[in-house]
Amino acid sequence: MARDQGARAQLAAVFESTYGTAPASGYKRMPFVSDTLGADQPLLESELLGYGRDPLAPIKDAVTVDGDIVVPMDAESLGFWLKGAFGQPVSTGTTPKTHTYNSGSYTLPSMSLEKQLPNVPYFPMRSGVVVDKLSWQMARKGLLTMTVGLIAQGETPAAVTGAGTLTDFTLQRFGHFNGSIKRDTVALANIISAEITYGNNLDRIETIRSDGKIDGLDPGMAMLSGSFVARFDSQTLLNQAIAGTPCELEFSHVIDANASFKLTAHAVYLPRPEIPIEGPQGIQATFNWVAARAVSPARMCTAVLINNVASY
Repeated sequence: MARDQGARAQLAAVFESTYGTAPASGYKRMPFVSDTLGADQPLLESELLGYGRDPLAPIKDAVTVDGDIVVPMDAESLGFWLKGAFGQPVSTGTTPKTHTYNSGSYTLPSMSLEKQLPNVPYFPMRSGVVVDKLSWQMARKGLLTMTVGLIAQGETPAAVTGAGTLTDFTLQRFGHFNGSIKRDTVALANIISAEITYGNNLDRIETIRSDGKIDGLDPGMAMLSGSFVARFDSQTLLNQAIAGTPCELEFSHVIDANASFKLTAHAVYLPRPEIPIEGPQGIQATFNWVAARAVSPARMCTAVLINNVASY
């Protein structure tokens, strides 16, 4: 009996032209760290009386398909997940190409994702998949990854692949040492770590269907929030928090002129933090920031990815 391993697993992905319908071709092999996206259909215990103390058979409840996929932040495949979260980018230039993603889109694309376990064999196709959330951390060292929160319409198990021949992105990973944070275009010093989360707050359309699936997903109010831990070296951030005025924060990872990623939150508000003294070591403050729609540009955030991919 064949036993599958994560080392043999692959992830195939493509955008759908019709929600919930898996295309027959065009799939990309996606680099990933882990995959917990899958179907869950609980059983409802019988509440009926009159048949003794032993319960009657349970019945099936509705199907829920959601989970996370952890992916590397790299110059090419990252654009696939950004398109899922923000919508179709505007791509300009020749080589390299500049892909610009704006927040606030009313329409988000759906995708099909096939988990490939060839030893068993087991090839479940998750269709009608929409990105609900992106989150990542910035630090001084370690591997840089992004967690992609996903909600799907359904999952169809299969013993053979439905993705056909896969094509590859060129893998060029960003590292923590490529990262920087700017406040109002000026490098923000003494930052120990940072967390960034963008969410679409997807609303499940739970209509009555014979297959137990949802009918679709509507994007709710977008959100962009996070936190950063800073060594307390000046009152600049504290004064902004007290005044309640917004600033612009830019989170970027740059390898060279042909490979970079930048997320700009155009209007960020900081809460007034505590400044704890926990011993003789350096004093640190944690700022849990939130972003909102700015006056100019009239949106909450902009993501810019530069690479050699022609389009997404």
